Amino acid sequence: MAFKMRNDNSKIFTVSQINSLIKGVLENNLPGRLTIRGEITDFRPHQSGHRYFSLKDKVSKIPCVMWKSSLRRLKFEPENGQEVLGTGFIEVYVPHGKYQFIADRLVPAGLGDLQMAFEQMVERLGAQGLFDQDHKKALPTYPERIGILTSESGAAVGDIKNSIHNRWPCAKLFLYPVPVQGEGAAAKIGAAIDDVNRQNKKLKLDILIVGRGGGSREDLWTFNEEVLARAIFNSAIPVISAVGHEYDTTIADLVADARASTPTKAGVIAVPDMQEILENLAGIKSRMVGKIEAILELARQNLKTVLASAIFKRPMLCVRNREQQLDEFLSLLSGLIKQVQAGKYAQLHESYKLIVSIEPHRILGKKTVGLNNLQNRAKAAIKTVINRHQIRLTAQMNRLAGLDPKSVLLRGYSITTNKKTGKVVAKSEDIEIGDMMVTELAEKNLIESEVKIKQNKRLRR
Repeated sequence: MAFKMRNDNSKIFTVSQINSLIKGVLENNLPGRLTIRGEITDFRPHQSGHRYFSLKDKVSKIPCVMWKSSLRRLKFEPENGQEVLGTGFIEVYVPHGKYQFIADRLVPAGLGDLQMAFEQMVERLGAQGLFDQDHKKALPTYPERIGILTSESGAAVGDIKNSIHNRWPCAKLFLYPVPVQGEGAAAKIGAAIDDVNRQNKKLKLDILIVGRGGGSREDLWTFNEEVLARAIFNSAIPVISAVGHEYDTTIADLVADARASTPTKAGVIAVPDMQEILENLAGIKSRMVGKIEAILELARQNLKTVLASAIFKRPMLCVRNREQQLDEFLSLLSGLIKQVQAGKYAQLHESYKLIVSIEPHRILGKKTVGLNNLQNRAKAAIKTVINRHQIRLTAQMNRLAGLDPKSVLLRGYSITTNKKTGKVVAKSEDIEIGDMMVTELAEKNLIESEVKIKQNKRLRR
């Protein structure tokens, strides 16, 4: 069926042409850049790195795209339900005939993007246990070698050095210059921490101090990045975080084994105060001297008492007393031994008299005669039983010999079997012409023969 076109001047457009016209109208009549406030919904990360989502309000929503290159500048991770301010431009996607908002910047509508990123990081790393007290290492009481990771041109390095040298001048300090702000600074500090840990068998550092002086939130953001947080967490050397001013708090502060509110305070935390140590040592020395003098005085008094005792005036008196006691013990022991010997001798004599009265040799002779009689009677009885059973056995053997079918062979008889069947030939039906027969004679002699003629004579009744 064909359609008849109207006779007018209307032009026919292709779908692509219409979408291109709409694209031109929108681009020519809308601001080049605009900001939209809305709630993120339908958020879909793509494997390409781009993000596809929509912004909605109470009555409407608009599809949005944020390219991978723009996402790199975000400090927080967009999520469904977040209210944001999106800046970008409207574009018509010609292949699908739809318009969409290309966002090149997203800012949380309530909190700032840095604050939101900080809170997201705290929540995520906290859930993974990076802030747990169980993982924090104790600082050594008297550190000797301290590593400092900061900018060599900043004021922080001088504050840390002065603080440590004023309190604990015997400590040796090692500066590892690192950038403390800007793109890639966090990764470089983290790499420096990893490198120091790898070389610490040679370096022998007791503590690492990581930090910088004050600045804006953007300046301090290096110390809020995950790569640095994980490097601090994985460090085998205890780490003190010293970032900014007292009111500044960073992710590095939360992960570190100890937090100093300022670089100057890092020295206070890292080392003891030498003056306090010396005062404590002086107090300990004074108490030890007092205790030693008291012990010595007591020892002197005890020595005087000992020297005044009788044993030091007549030292051999104690020895003579012991010798006298030993003599008494020997006399007592000798008497007891004689008494025991006399008792045992009397018991032995009574036992001998009893044995003599019993006359054991006569009893032994009588028992020997009885035993011989029993042996002779047992031998005779055993012989009788053996003879009786031997007679029975001979009789049984004779009976078995009489029943043996081959016993007749000794009297001139023979046994013939069919070699093919192995059966005894008792009648002519048991063998056929051409069969081989085996005839057994006495003493296991055998004769083989072939059947040539077979006659079957039956008796007539």
